[in-house]
Amino acid sequence: MKLLIILLILIIWVVFIEPYILTVKTIKIQDKGLAGLKIIFATDLHYKTYEKFRLKRDVKKINAQNPDIILLGGDYVSGHKQGSALDHKIIGEEFGKLKSKYGTFVVLGNHDVWQDAAGISESLRENNITVLKNSNAKAGNVFIAGVEDLQTQRPDVEKALKNTKPPVILLTHTPDMIEKIPENVNLTLAGHLHGGQINFPFHGAIVAPSKFGTKYAYGLFDVNGRKLFVSRGIGTSILPIRFLCPPEIVVIEFVN
Repeated sequence: MKLLIILLILIIWVVFIEPYILTVKTIKIQDKGLAGLKIIFATDLHYKTYEKFRLKRDVKKINAQNPDIILLGGDYVSGHKQGSALDHKIIGEEFGKLKSKYGTFVVLGNHDVWQDAAGISESLRENNITVLKNSNAKAGNVFIAGVEDLQTQRPDVEKALKNTKPPVILLTHTPDMIEKIPENVNLTLAGHLHGGQINFPFHGAIVAPSKFGTKYAYGLFDVNGRKLFVSRGIGTSILPIRFLCPPEIVVIEFVN
């Protein structure tokens, strides 16, 4: 009987509680070229049809951080087919309420492409959000570059970085792109792996959809001179559960 009660509590936690505990993680990165800059990174939001409440919560939480730049790493919708996620027009309208000094810059993820890449991109652009598709844009004195999704599109790092000069922050949906990123990019931001969603104590992620396995499932890494940060994201995919892997938005503060 005790075992059944523990199991029931665990199921309630991983399905109905932890996936909705949005945390704010702050990290400081030493970089003279970006010193003084404060950015927000959020990824893998995966809004289901009934989750407008979560969308509104996320926008409010991001705005509360007073960032200079907001960067979003893709997968705004959930599922593989249209109708399985919150309407992208609603997502675009709410994202249009995001507030920062230099604007919001985004890339698309595999779920966005599976559902409606063109429609999602249009909804975002209509709300003054810069969608980066193997392209870049200026935010203050920083170049923000973004590549297309590796799984469903054709990422082109060289094209994305064309005519840029440091400092540069690059957005890619998956960390599997890191070996193709040149060392002169100040920071690469990625998601897609959700931190594994299910973590074991003293072990971390048990599985991640990456050619590197769980090596870059979550955290800040130095990959042969390249700075990479991989977020565990906000939403869930495949299984609607999280264990020892709460959703997060990330505040990155650059210091000398």
